[in-house]
Amino acid sequence: MSQISPSEDIRSVTDLKRNTREILDHVHATGRPVILTVNGRADSVLLDVRVYEKHLQAANLAKLMALAEQDVDKDRTRPARDFLKGFKRAKKIPG
Repeated sequence: MSQISPSEDIRSVTDLKRNTREILDHVHATGRPVILTVNGRADSVLLDVRVYEKHLQAANLAKLMALAEQDVDKDRTRPARDFLKGFKRAKKIPG
């Protein structure tokens, strides 16, 4: 996602009501979020659904990584070779 452009990416809710299609097309074309204002103050953010999905995936990966880092910190690890042997045995995979 490229850097937000204040002149293009900050719009009022009133502007959204009047130019919904134009603003949505802008969000989809640029991949940048549009910040919506109410009474001149930031209120909400419009985001392309594909960009939002990428953010969700990144957040989910970060959660998994945090759990893995906790395991490392608490010395709850084992060599990959040992894991793979047990995995193959449990799944009855030859080799």
